[in-house]
This record gives sequence, structure tokens and C-alpha cells, in this order.
Amino acid sequence: MSIIIERLAVIGVGLIGGSFARALREAGTVGTIVGIDTDHDNLSKALSLGIVDEIATDAARGVQDVQAVFISVPVCSIPMVVREIAAFLPAGCIVSDGGSVKTAIVRECEALMPLGCSFVGGHPIAGTEHSGAAAAFATLFNGKRCILTPTPATDAGAYDTMARLWQSAGANVCSMEPGHHDRIFAEISHLPHVVAYALVHAVGTADVEGENVLSYTAGGFRDFTRIASSDPIMWRDIALMNREALLASIDGFSTSLAELRQRIDRSDPAALADFFTIAKQFRDGIL
Repeated sequence: MSIIIERLAVIGVGLIGGSFARALREAGTVGTIVGIDTDHDNLSKALSLGIVDEIATDAARGVQDVQAVFISVPVCSIPMVVREIAAFLPAGCIVSDGGSVKTAIVRECEALMPLGCSFVGGHPIAGTEHSGAAAAFATLFNGKRCILTPTPATDAGAYDTMARLWQSAGANVCSMEPGHHDRIFAEISHLPHVVAYALVHAVGTADVEGENVLSYTAGGFRDFTRIASSDPIMWRDIALMNREALLASIDGFSTSLAELRQRIDRSDPAALADFFTIAKQFRDGIL
């Protein structure tokens, strides 16, 4: 492929930011990648691994001569980062992000863009429970969706550039209104994470005759709760930023769990089998 962006800044060179940089480098669609991070050890690791070509701990200085900026930091910090770099962005610069909450981020970041610069909200649907530059790998986005969330204010050329970058990274790009995105991902991503955290917390604090209950866990529990090993700070921020949609999702889950509890309490085998069968059909439909 040909170069799409000559100089790209990646702010937050962790799993997502680092994997995006690796994928674009392998695709040959970027020239120079500037890694920007407050963690100097992580930056040094990214440089030594060849993920980035240059490093900077000062975001304002690091973005001064780039054509695009990709921000991959905890969601509550994204508008703060944009506020920090806005006055230093070159004319025509495109700013995008990888946050899993979009409404508040897009609204705040669009308002911060200087004249001639554009913000394009984005969310790659990929990840692992690991973090840091060392966890990054180029194939993370292969065959995965990346949702871009344009608004009436989004520049068409900037959107097209970000779409081509993500496509070159292996992702399937689609478009979605920010609020619609947040309601969907409260259900399919944010709720499962908080449920996994709640389950591990409940079992970990359970008092069963002094036993360490978690020491008896096997494959099923570990598979189900894998995502509870994700970064707690990242998920704290997601829960707060997508608060209303997530609370609605938790209420819906609580209603379903209460219904299941009632069927167990009634010792109703037919009702239980029906509940589990419907859930199994939904799950099998995903595959």
C-alpha cells in the first residue's frame, strides 16, 4: 500500500495505540510514527521494539509537525489531551481516538478543534486483558470492526483518511451515530465487564467456612471472568463516562437475574430449561 499519512502521532502507546502503530507500519501506510506517553519506560520499550520512530513525553511538542494524531488513553482523559494539544496542531491535522465511549468525547473534542483541524471519533472493537507497549501486536485488528462516529461537523476528507488507515490496519470500518454507539456498547461490552468484575468481587469476598473459594476455580470460571483482569482505571472511566446507558443496562440485567432467581426459587424445571434454552439460542446465534 502507499503512504496515507507521512507523520502520525500516537498518544498512549499501549495495547491499542501500539497495535495500531504496528499494523500501519506493516501495511506501509505511514511514514514516521511519533510515540507520546507520560510513562517514559513504556515509551522506551515502544522505541526499542520498533513500534515508534520517535518519542516524546510532552504531547504539545510531539504533535507540532504531524498530519494526524491518534489518542489511546483512558476515556475520561481524551478531552483533556485534546485540550492540551489543540493550540499546537498543524493546519489540516486530523485528530482521532480509540475510546469505547463516544457521545461525550466527540462533543467535547469537536468543540476544541482549532479552525482547519478535524476530529473523527473512533472505536476499534478489539483488545485483550493485557496492556502496555509490550502487549501490542500488528494483527490485533484483523477482521475486527472499527466504528467511526461522524457528526454533521465531521470533515468528509478527514473521515475518509481515518477509514483508510483503519482498513489498512486490517479492520472492517463502519459508521455509527455517537449516542447509538454508546447504547449498544453499554449492553455488549461495558455491562459484561462490570458483571465480570462484580462476580469476581462477590466470589472473592464470599465467606464459605473460611475457605479461599477462588482457589477452587477451573476453566469455566476463568474463561467467564477473563475480562475482569482488564485495567481497572480504564473501566472506571468507561463506567463513569457512559453512566446513563450503563445504568440502564445494569437495570435490564438485574431484571433478568431476578427472573432467573425466581425460577430457581420456585424449583420450576420447565421454566429454568426455557430460560437457559433461550439464552443458549442467543449465544449460538453469535457464533
